Amino acid sequence: MKKTINPRRWFRVSHWCSSTTLLTATLLLILTPGYSQEVEMADTMRSEGKIYVVVAIVLLILAGLIGYLVMIDRKATRLERKLEGKKAS
Repeated sequence: MKKTINPRRWFRVSHWCSSTTLLTATLLLILTPGYSQEVEMADTMRSEGKIYVVVAIVLLILAGLIGYLVMIDRKATRLERKLEGKKAS
């Protein structure tokens, strides 16, 4: 005789194994050991002052991406308004 899985019980088990719970547990397991290790390259770059160049470049790239997204959003808003105006006419 085969055992059948009770759907109500399966739902309770799958609820605890939701994707957010698994993601949180995985991130905690992966990221926690990283805090105790020393990163030699970062210390070297910090002592030589090169870390500021890296941070400046990353901030410049992020500013460019944010500016591009704002520009695309404005264009999309203008097109939506233009289309709504044509539908109303």
